[in-house]
Amino acid sequence: MNSNVELASDSIVDRVYEQLKAMAVNYAFKPGERLNEGELAKRLGVSRTPLREALNRLNTEGFLRFTPGKGFFCRELDAREIFDLYELRKSIEVASIRLAIKRARDEDIDSLLKFLEATGPDPGERSSLEQVELDETFHERLMAMSENAEMLRVLRNVNARIRFVRWIDMDRVNRSNTQGEHRAVVEGLKARNEGICVSVLEKHIDRRLDRITAAIKEGYAQIYMPATTRSAAN
Repeated sequence: MNSNVELASDSIVDRVYEQLKAMAVNYAFKPGERLNEGELAKRLGVSRTPLREALNRLNTEGFLRFTPGKGFFCRELDAREIFDLYELRKSIEVASIRLAIKRARDEDIDSLLKFLEATGPDPGERSSLEQVELDETFHERLMAMSENAEMLRVLRNVNARIRFVRWIDMDRVNRSNTQGEHRAVVEGLKARNEGICVSVLEKHIDRRLDRITAAIKEGYAQIYMPATTRSAAN
């Protein structure tokens, strides 16, 4: 009986966690906004206990901020933090490609090449968010070939934390060039050529601080755009 209650509780926490994470990633809360736990609990239809567990988890993972005596807050759009996350992303992806050179199976490499062909070099009718999701899928599948589950877990956390800025930045990115770089990495992996893979990945992931700052300024404009204008723009 107790185990069933525990399982149900875990399930509720997981659901609330995913809902709040989506809201935090997409800045449904305003940067720096204090979260009202009572209103959130009512809105999500849960008690304070699973809500608090989910909030603590999101704070630990860097999606929210907690100030003792004050509560939980939406994280700010901080250019230095995003820059640091890009550096972290670059370092683990370069490290993982070196492992993948030794461990990747040919059939997995061929499958990723087919994924690139299927998604194509042109954005078509895809939204910026859909393009970001495709890009994340590519990089996570590439990292999975390193067979290092912890690296992949960190990459997924980083991807989620920079997703809003990447969504804003996507309009500045030439998808044809991006897909060409993706293909060059996978073909380098197929040839087991570490030098090509590393050099292309480093150039592909690298972002200058001024470019991140510009994207964040635009991001703030999007967040504070009146809802009617924002929906029309989308």
